[in-house]
Amino acid sequence: MPTTLLRDSRALGALAVPLVLTQLAQVALTTTDTVMSGLLGTTELAAGGLAVVIFNQIRTMGVGLVTSVGNHIAAAAARAERTSIGADGGNARRAATDEARRIVRAGLAVATLAGAAGALVMILIGQALPSLGQDAGIVDLTQPMLYALAPGLLPCLWFQAIRQFTVGVRRPQALLRITLASIAVNAGLNWVLIHGTFGLPELGLTGVGLATSGVHLLSFLALYLAAKRDSELAPLLTLDIARADAATLKRLLGLGVPIAATYGSEAGFFSVTALMAGSLGPDALAAHTAVNQLVYIAFQVAVGLSHAASVNVSRELALGDHDGARRIRTTALACAGAVMALVGIVYLTLPHLVLAPFLDTGSDQALTIATQLLIVAAFLQFFDCAQNIGVGLLRGLDDTRSGFRITLIGYWAVGLPAAWFLAYGLHLETLGIWLGLLTGLAATALLLLRRYNTALAATRPRRTSATA
Repeated sequence: MPTTLLRDSRALGALAVPLVLTQLAQVALTTTDTVMSGLLGTTELAAGGLAVVIFNQIRTMGVGLVTSVGNHIAAAAARAERTSIGADGGNARRAATDEARRIVRAGLAVATLAGAAGALVMILIGQALPSLGQDAGIVDLTQPMLYALAPGLLPCLWFQAIRQFTVGVRRPQALLRITLASIAVNAGLNWVLIHGTFGLPELGLTGVGLATSGVHLLSFLALYLAAKRDSELAPLLTLDIARADAATLKRLLGLGVPIAATYGSEAGFFSVTALMAGSLGPDALAAHTAVNQLVYIAFQVAVGLSHAASVNVSRELALGDHDGARRIRTTALACAGAVMALVGIVYLTLPHLVLAPFLDTGSDQALTIATQLLIVAAFLQFFDCAQNIGVGLLRGLDDTRSGFRITLIGYWAVGLPAAWFLAYGLHLETLGIWLGLLTGLAATALLLLRRYNTALAATRPRRTSATA
């Protein structure tokens, strides 16, 4: 068993490690935004954090709509691999190429529609903030940052569609290089636009939003050009979304809408708790923002493992290897658990060190609250990772509806009432909110993994007894 786990870990890691590093590099963008917001003051940190939460809510749902592109591409490649031997091998390869091209074109069309609609929703949410119980000073800072972030959603989702395509064909290497470069560009643009250097106006938090939108556009262009220079990727990549195939669009949306709803359910759960923290004052919201960003960083390990596990499950089932699909679950959870244990130790032993980038210039009260929340976060992140991996595993089975139904139960029927009762009923305030988050994530993780076991067993072909 240990030998098998080690072998499977290496196989999963070959795809997961570049994805995890890419995810960590991507979250460095929002971390940079959060840190630079915190350097402006506690109120600015709270306002910037709220804007990032809303942007991530809409972005996450848009990403969900195009996430199945990777699974479809991986399954098409595996089917071509199975039929490539023999006289009809050339036809199989051509059919796989045509199918991949249709999937990419449809994925970019979905990303375009989602980006435009999402930008409009962000603007409307910004206008509705005063009626959501938020401090007037925070609203005045959050709204212009949201308006600056909105245009960046479109190239962000284009980038995600092409990213899923490169993952599906198991060639994600350019992602990491591009995302690492975007961190430096984002930090530089943030500094220039926030402080108004080189003769530019001093924009404050609005500059943070404009810098992030610009970086999303540059990242998309860089990934597109990198793919066009790749001899294996270039023939499959087309931007002619006007010719998107209706049947392929319907297939992507059939899986994508439940994925988006699942992602939105999770992100919405965190967004509502951020609004709850905001109702407790700027110090509570600043502490919530800082710890939430730390958990979000660690969560990227699970996102990378979830995408890799999902694509590998699609591939293993297309190849007819059900035992391989079962082992992927165990391997992904073991890898995530090992990383989360190390991160949790750091949270518990060095809380002031990990909080310093966010709250070093903030109030003592915000730092005290955040230190308490880190204790909960050390345990919460195990369940956060497990539930995300569970969603990815089910996506590998093309079972996206179950994930959505389970998140409704875990987050909204269990987690949110628990957070509300603990925060306001027992007067635990921000600590109660985070204990409610932990409860909801734990319930969701257990239900998702149980569903995967049941759904995977149902896909195994039934054995028939031989007759004499």
